[in-house]
Amino acid sequence: MAVLSNLEPKRVFEIFESLTSIPHGSRNTKAISDWCVKFGEERGLECHQDAANNVILIAPATPGYENAPAVILQGHLDMVCEKDPGCAKNMETEGLDLFVEGDTVGARGTTLGADDGIAVAMALAALEDKTLQHPRLEAVLTTDEEIGMLGAMVMDVSPLQGRQMLNIDADTEGMFIVGCAGGCQVTNALPVHRAHFAGETLAIKVSGLVGGHSGMEIGTGRANANKLQGRLLRAACGAADTRLVSAAGGAKDNAICAASETVIVTADAAAVRAAVEELTRALKREYRVSDPNLSVNVETAEAQWAPMDAESTRRVATLLTCTPFGVQTMSQDMPGLVQTSLNLGIMYTDEDRQVLRASIRSSVATQKKAVLDQLICLTEQLGGTTEAEGDYPGWEYMPQSPLRERMVEVYQEQYGKEPTIKAMHAGVECGLFSEKLPGLDCVSFGPELSDIHTPRERMHIASVQRTWELVKEVLKRSK
Repeated sequence: MAVLSNLEPKRVFEIFESLTSIPHGSRNTKAISDWCVKFGEERGLECHQDAANNVILIAPATPGYENAPAVILQGHLDMVCEKDPGCAKNMETEGLDLFVEGDTVGARGTTLGADDGIAVAMALAALEDKTLQHPRLEAVLTTDEEIGMLGAMVMDVSPLQGRQMLNIDADTEGMFIVGCAGGCQVTNALPVHRAHFAGETLAIKVSGLVGGHSGMEIGTGRANANKLQGRLLRAACGAADTRLVSAAGGAKDNAICAASETVIVTADAAAVRAAVEELTRALKREYRVSDPNLSVNVETAEAQWAPMDAESTRRVATLLTCTPFGVQTMSQDMPGLVQTSLNLGIMYTDEDRQVLRASIRSSVATQKKAVLDQLICLTEQLGGTTEAEGDYPGWEYMPQSPLRERMVEVYQEQYGKEPTIKAMHAGVECGLFSEKLPGLDCVSFGPELSDIHTPRERMHIASVQRTWELVKEVLKRSK
């Protein structure tokens, strides 16, 4: 039974609910891509789909708009799949369980995927709406945005005529994004050697952190569970002769890690427990505001492998401790804007190596390279290797933007106040499309979303209604 059928705008929420019934995490977008193509074909739209599962759907101009410049509606098909520890849902194969709570929509135990399912829903609703006045309308639906904008990187944009783009991928109502940082994903791999070591096996578990999006929340000072494990491992090694077995945490390199676990073998479990308890008290004080539910537990465990030898343990502890995290520099041009940052999103252990995956962001290309060089130097000195991938450009602010001016005009009439115009630290696909479509005039915006990329994610119903009215009016005035 439909959960959102009584909400307005009705068609937008109906399409959004249909999308949430299809698993569509990053790298799992074939089914939702096919669904969108079928949607377009059933309505007689021009359809394009590529090997990366990107989709372009095009509706012709409505009467009177034949000579108006085409407009692009753009969003991404993939979502971040996170769930509560006790949630049994398989997000690779199962759809979401939606609910309405007050004036918001959420999903039980999981992320909602409003980032960016609401953009897809609005684009499809606009394409099929026979009452909506618009020029040639081009819906551009990309894949794997959340893991490096991989779909947009390889998309063939030759079917597109539009040079005005509404990117519906922001999460704060009333904020128009007009520039963003570029970035890349970095993998550091450190070879390790294992050897027998007699002692007690313990698991050190960090949990209860707030986490969040590494672009939007990196400046809040929230703790990163992977980084905390470096301090805890150092404390354990300082308290007693200790060897590392494994260190793992995080599922997305662009999400601040909220939980992690190291497994160790130690010659003095009591001393290690005491050292961890002492450091935990300090961590709770340090993060009492940003992460009030921070928890560190030490439990008896079983080891999957023999422990690493002393030298490998030292090198991994050094890499975890010295890998930077968080804000590296603030913008000197735009007060309050994070300019360069690094997030240690994922760590995991294989039998013969320790791997750390991080996301670098910067609105200054040379600073992005400087942070990458820092990681390369550190990892090479410890005997490891570094690989960078998914490099994407920043999006430069355009002083003259007719699209922005039109959107501001509509917003002022609709809300009775001016929107906030700003650049952001989180990456959006506008930078890539600006490279592919010279002269592109672009604005990124969207309805109010809360706690995106976490199981607490919520989409505000009234905000969706207002954003939809804004989209329709901007299209109507596009001639």
